[in-house]
Amino acid sequence: MSRRVALTMTVVVAAFGLTACGGGGDRWCEHDATDRRVNDSHCENNEPGYEWESDGGSKGKKKKRH
Repeated sequence: MSRRVALTMTVVVAAFGLTACGGGGDRWCEHDATDRRVNDSHCENNEPGYEWESDGGSKGKKKKRH
């Protein structure tokens, strides 16, 4: 019985993780060095130096104001 509970919990946690990453509308692609928004195609193509950002602040870094 405990295996079934552990498996269920694993599936639930994985589903929440995928939902958090796949929000779509509240994320954008940024050039990492300049923190400027760029065309999403850079992140979709996994180009080095570009990363997805979101309002969630999951990375824990603060944006610099210029």
